[in-house]
Amino acid sequence: MHNQVEPEEAVSPASPQTTVHISTQQHKPVAPTSSRSDYRHSIIGAEDVTDVEIGICGWILTVFSWIIVFCTLPFSLCVCFKVVQEYERAVIFRLGRLLSGGAKGPGIFFILPCIETYTKVDLRSSVFDIPPQEILTRDSVTVSVDAVVYYRVSNATVSIANVENAHHSTRLLAQTTLRNILGTRLLHEILSDRENIQASMQSSLDEATDEWGIKVERVEIKDVRLPVQLQRAMAAEAEAAREARAKVIAAEGEQKASRALREASEVIGNSPAALQLRYLQTLNTISAEKNSTIVFPLPIDLLTYFLKARGAADAAQAAASASK
Repeated sequence: MHNQVEPEEAVSPASPQTTVHISTQQHKPVAPTSSRSDYRHSIIGAEDVTDVEIGICGWILTVFSWIIVFCTLPFSLCVCFKVVQEYERAVIFRLGRLLSGGAKGPGIFFILPCIETYTKVDLRSSVFDIPPQEILTRDSVTVSVDAVVYYRVSNATVSIANVENAHHSTRLLAQTTLRNILGTRLLHEILSDRENIQASMQSSLDEATDEWGIKVERVEIKDVRLPVQLQRAMAAEAEAAREARAKVIAAEGEQKASRALREASEVIGNSPAALQLRYLQTLNTISAEKNSTIVFPLPIDLLTYFLKARGAADAAQAAASASK
């Protein structure tokens, strides 16, 4: 399309610059096949598209359209002048081709009847709820994940010219991207590393939808639902872990308490008056609680004296019975 030679009447001795221009056009290289998508993206929907020759038929239709406009004044103004809002843009096609200058708006623009059509594009951010997706993780666990995607149209012309339905295509791509990315992650990564997963999804979607004129602003994972049996197993595992930690903490407390009691007994053993002070402190504590019960500690040495006397009496009685 871009390698056409100018008509022969353009080549004349009086215009040497035109001759050089034609020679250059004949040897202009064609866009390589490897970058065909980028080349198409730069042509379709470009902001600096130049006017293309519409031919004799096109000029006839254009003149006929202007005649209709002038013949039906002022009623034709109601059809020719259109208004788009601040958040909208109008993509205009004349005889099936994009007009130069890109999308029009916001404000008033002019439309020629019969030969021009336009499409309004909303530039506001849109929200799409990804329905729950049944995903098999890398460690063979089935989970149900739903998310929300925030996106907007960044280039109105490209979103109309390069894809049939940019919004529907973006939504379908968001669903497949969610399944593909989460299918390569472990379950604990999905539950604990949501920020990295969301950033990876956003970059992947933004790169894929750039050729459609769509800008993905944010991706958020709403909920991760696990099977009921897996929830019970995880709850039992967490409960067992908590009980084990509680037992370890209790054992450590008993160990520290025994060490403190041993040190206290050593202090009390070195000072006999410390035992009486402890006894008086205990009585003070009991009396502060308005309790009628008084615990009286009985010295062990006194009991030992009575036990020794009873043992001696038993031994004498046994010896007497043996002598008989």
